[in-house]
Amino acid sequence: MQKGDRRIIRAWTMYDWANSAYSLTITSAIFPIYYAGITVDRDGKDLVLATYGVPADSLQSYALSAGFLLVALLAPILSGIADSRGNKLTYLKAFCYTGAACCAGLALLTFDTLIPGLLLFMLACVGFSGSLVFYDAFLPEIAEPKDHDKVSARGYVMGYIGSVLLLLLNLAMVMAPGLFGIDVLAASLGMGAGALAAQLSFLSVGLWWVGWAQIPFRTLPRSTRAAHPERVHVLTSGYRELRKVWRQLRGTRRLKRFLSAFFVYNMGIQTVMYLAVAFATREIKEHDAEGNIVAIGDDSLIISILLIQLVAAVGAFLFTRLSARFGNVKALVIGVTFWVGICIAAYHTRWAHEFYGLACCVGLVMGGCQALSRSTYAKFLPETEDHASYFSFYDVSYYLGTVLGTAAYGLVYQVTGDLRDTVVVIGSFFVAGLLLLLRVPREEVAVA
Repeated sequence: MQKGDRRIIRAWTMYDWANSAYSLTITSAIFPIYYAGITVDRDGKDLVLATYGVPADSLQSYALSAGFLLVALLAPILSGIADSRGNKLTYLKAFCYTGAACCAGLALLTFDTLIPGLLLFMLACVGFSGSLVFYDAFLPEIAEPKDHDKVSARGYVMGYIGSVLLLLLNLAMVMAPGLFGIDVLAASLGMGAGALAAQLSFLSVGLWWVGWAQIPFRTLPRSTRAAHPERVHVLTSGYRELRKVWRQLRGTRRLKRFLSAFFVYNMGIQTVMYLAVAFATREIKEHDAEGNIVAIGDDSLIISILLIQLVAAVGAFLFTRLSARFGNVKALVIGVTFWVGICIAAYHTRWAHEFYGLACCVGLVMGGCQALSRSTYAKFLPETEDHASYFSFYDVSYYLGTVLGTAAYGLVYQVTGDLRDTVVVIGSFFVAGLLLLLRVPREEVAVA
């Protein structure tokens, strides 16, 4: 496979277009709003707390933590198999189909099926996150190091655009179900039109994900050069590779310090991505038509999420420019510093119009920091054929950080009962990550 092939790069970015529908509709928009709706009674009482003894938001965050922990445990095994056989595409497909099927299965979620539904929610997270282990590992094989920032950012931008298009369709289904005949179908089933529209949105995510993923599946190579074709113990080889990568990292300074910083600040980014809407549904207020103070409406939440996605596409390219001018690490320092300011502002945000401004700020740095982190890691890698193993290490760090971040969110809320306390914890992740980033040297330094 020749690096820099435009056709292959375009196909690779289409997987971001395909799977980002999960990130937006399931983790950020429709599902959190639907989940918040089915877990409270008419008086606003938390049905999950009354039934299971755990707040609804905490239970959701624990389901996410469990999913990411499972991925972190599976990733080394799967990357070891792919690395020894050179069949990353096979595993990319397997995780894609698993995640898409679970998204479609969420169409059956009600409060009566809450636990099975959260299990599907967890497995959808596994499918999405597990596929990224192999998707990311293609980056150094399809693009030259000098193009990593640009190609990585292009993938994120494609993801934002694709996910917004599907969300607009889902939003139309939820806000105007009569246009699609959903109200008639809901009446025949004896359920609310809004609830059915949300469930059909989950089904649409699965179909969108699988359908668009066929483009990269047909274009990316079915097999690549196996780094270690002689391996026989493939179930343990991935863990051996992680140990080997860890030993190699101990002999470096720049890459090791960057990964340490990434591990910490990524805890904050992922927690914000997955649980910001849950925070807003409980903490952000607005005035209704009569001037009464009410919880932020679903339409306002959707608007804020769309703002995040649209601004994130701009942010991804902005950070590409920043990295070209100041270097990757300095650009990330700027981004993480911005995140600290966002957390301070979030703690004091009370009203919907303030939340809109906060959403724009989040979008500006969310896409840029994610795209730049992935490409920075790819740039800092030593010369190696073990791309799957190195990206497995990166992804394990990514997922373990997400496990800790989402678990901390749920635990702090369960203990204190105040969601604003979770903002303080998230902000501390960014402060610590910033301090670690400032210790990353400009050039690699070998450690004796």
